[in-house]
Amino acid sequence: MRVGISGWTYPPWRGVFYPKGLPHRSELSYVGERMATLEINGTFYALQRPESFRAWHDHTPDGFVFAVKGPRFITHMKKLRDVQTPLANFFASGVLGLRGKLGPVLWQLPPNFGFDPVRLAEFFAQLPRSTAEAAWLARRHDDRLDGRALTEADAERGLRHALEVRHASFKTDRFVDLLREHQIGLVVADTAGKWPLIREVTSDFVYVRLHGDKELYASGYSPDALRQWASTIRAWADTDRDVFVYFDNDVKVRAPFDALALAAILDEASAGETAPEPAGINAPDRGPAPS
Repeated sequence: MRVGISGWTYPPWRGVFYPKGLPHRSELSYVGERMATLEINGTFYALQRPESFRAWHDHTPDGFVFAVKGPRFITHMKKLRDVQTPLANFFASGVLGLRGKLGPVLWQLPPNFGFDPVRLAEFFAQLPRSTAEAAWLARRHDDRLDGRALTEADAERGLRHALEVRHASFKTDRFVDLLREHQIGLVVADTAGKWPLIREVTSDFVYVRLHGDKELYASGYSPDALRQWASTIRAWADTDRDVFVYFDNDVKVRAPFDALALAAILDEASAGETAPEPAGINAPDRGPAPS
């Protein structure tokens, strides 16, 4: 069971979660000292560079795991059509530089993308399932990455993929069966009721994104809500599945404190003790973040 946050470079967090005066370059190390995992979301907006991935690897402790969010160019613009070259570019951009800290790859579909089993199956078939396959695919990158590509894996490792959906048409057994057939993890996404919350387990791991239960991206989770999530997460883990949990309710600086609180509850439960009241870990609601 790993609990972390989605992204870490947020100016409103400085002086609230990050100590006042902490150098920006030290923020990732600060997270790595307190959490077991982190979701890289900058990859969703633009291709990064190998030196960035290598630096992220080097600034986190042994055993830390990164999830990596796939590019919106593939999911939102191309909508999974004709994406062999964009996939190659993504994996050539430096993802393999995370080495043994590379965890699941997250693919998030837009709200206007309905259930299309054929298109999904074609996309799933193109996804690399190991670092060796990812390196092979990366070598098919186009000339935009000439001179800035990483196309070799340091070791052979499995590669997992998770899919987050945001259209009501995905609430069907056909979708769940398709994910299981292709061993794709279904993202359990809490979005304050805005988009589907589907709790089916479809792979050998579970991927949870907590965007806020009352107000999307903004509201924090109460102690009772965190305990309920902890109970569910423990049940998944008890079936010998890895569980990755990422808080994305960052607007009011709730994500890092909720992540620490949930991790504390899970740690206490694993030790067979009564978990302490997590309210002391949670930051107070500080109102809207500055623009």
